[in-house]
Amino acid sequence: MNGAVEAANKNIKRILRKIMDNHRQWHEKLSFALLGYRTTMRTYTRALPYMLVYGIEVVIPAEVEIPSLRVIQEAKLDNSKWTQVRQEQLMLIDEKRMDAI
Repeated sequence: MNGAVEAANKNIKRILRKIMDNHRQWHEKLSFALLGYRTTMRTYTRALPYMLVYGIEVVIPAEVEIPSLRVIQEAKLDNSKWTQVRQEQLMLIDEKRMDAI
């Protein structure tokens, strides 16, 4: 597992280098780098790290300000329909995790 952690850290450092001007302010940009890392599709799992951890699709900050079709559609569901959709999503996440393993 140390190899996987080292690879992840290397990728996060690479993202930080690309978005930073000053090396002293890296902690201010870390949350943006992590968001980018967690929302990028991995080729070996064919899934987003965010999806594997939290079991739902990520809603990026831009979608909150300017809602995407997916966000608009989910907002218009009634409680029973939303619950059903959410349960289906949770069942699918287990399948995706097993495929990733």
